[in-house]
Amino acid sequence: MSTERAGERDTGTQRQVSAATLRRLERGTGGLASASVSEMEQRLPWFRRLPADQRASVLLVTQTGANNFVAWLQDPTEAIRLTAEAFRTAPRDLSRWVSLRQTLELVRVAIDVFERQLPELAAEVPDRTLLTESILRYTREISFAAATSYAAAAEARGAWDARLEALVVDGIVRGDAEESLLSRAAALGWEPSSEATALVGNAPSDDPPTIIYQVRSRAARLGCPVLLGVQGTRLVVVFGGPGDARTNDEAAKRLSEAFDEGPVVVGPTVPSLAEAHRSAGDAMSALRAVVAWPTAPRPVPSGDLLPERALAGDPEAERQLVERIVLPLVDAGGALMETVDTYLEVGGVLENCARQLYVHPNTVRYRLRRVAELTGHTPSNARDAHVLRVGLAVGRLAKSRGLW
Repeated sequence: MSTERAGERDTGTQRQVSAATLRRLERGTGGLASASVSEMEQRLPWFRRLPADQRASVLLVTQTGANNFVAWLQDPTEAIRLTAEAFRTAPRDLSRWVSLRQTLELVRVAIDVFERQLPELAAEVPDRTLLTESILRYTREISFAAATSYAAAAEARGAWDARLEALVVDGIVRGDAEESLLSRAAALGWEPSSEATALVGNAPSDDPPTIIYQVRSRAARLGCPVLLGVQGTRLVVVFGGPGDARTNDEAAKRLSEAFDEGPVVVGPTVPSLAEAHRSAGDAMSALRAVVAWPTAPRPVPSGDLLPERALAGDPEAERQLVERIVLPLVDAGGALMETVDTYLEVGGVLENCARQLYVHPNTVRYRLRRVAELTGHTPSNARDAHVLRVGLAVGRLAKSRGLW
């Protein structure tokens, strides 16, 4: 019998299997692959339930792996390329219908078959031991190649999800049609009936993966779903509920920690993602106007910036000021609007206000308490006084145009 060894080199490494054994292996790879798939069907119930074309794909991968094993025996330095090639020949969607855990189960079954049948193909007795040792090393490479293949697929899906998520957030900001927005959000796992709140501010870095990690890690600790998009230097986050006002405030505060320095604005909470454009629109308008309030808290609700938004020319802010400040005072009657207007004009001095109105100071106190109850703003508070003053001015302008 010939003593020629396949791929023999003067490298000082272990000897190679004989050329005769390699020829027997080349002829036997088809049988090894078929035997492996047959045993998979016997041992793995989920594999039997796969459609025929998917089982054929597994056979193709197994056949390629067996052929590459023969090539690997001749040149072990080709291990990484050959094992990765076994998975590149598979259909692109293989990782979608066979999980990584299931793939490892398939590899384990194939290894068992190879370990039993490969030694029988040895043309010489010393080759039996070499084949047993070689298959153990090669299957280790196969396992790593499988994990690498699934990691690449996961990265590809992650990149696609990130692009889809950016489209959803961009659609929310632009106010896209409800159907297209909800279908894309559903593909990302967003619950359509979940409440939605927009949060906008400066992006913390130029590295999108870092931004995504910072936001998602905080959202995971809070247990709330998020959608996020980076638009230039601006970061837009939409987080979901349901939750009460306190829960939403806490979520906004924690998520705002992922933003860069500068103001962060929270839009109003809306009942569903279909209405999230209202929350995002208010938040965007407030972010543009927040520069007029240097001491604004972080995060600041967009509703707290109605005066600055109205001064910046936001018609939605003007409408909300009229509805929240002017109309309640007008509907209540009892000279409340005149009282708060006079109180602000005299610099918040209660006695001066009473003299101007020719009423007792206690009457002024009572009316100011009613103003606070109806509008949510206390005239004696400096910030609230600013809101009331701008609200009354906007109300007069709106009335002059016949808007109420």
